[in-house]
Amino acid sequence: MSHEAVAEFAQTWGLVYLIAMFAVALAYALWPGNRDKFKRAARLPLEED
Repeated sequence: MSHEAVAEFAQTWGLVYLIAMFAVALAYALWPGNRDKFKRAARLPLEED
């Protein structure tokens, strides 16, 4: 394979991979079951020992 072919493959499928990973991270962050976990994590710096 030539360098141009490898670069084109990496650009195309790399973009698809990054978009898929972003969608997974977004779904995880917005999943209703994780709401309490994120609320606790947000309050953690404000709690005293």
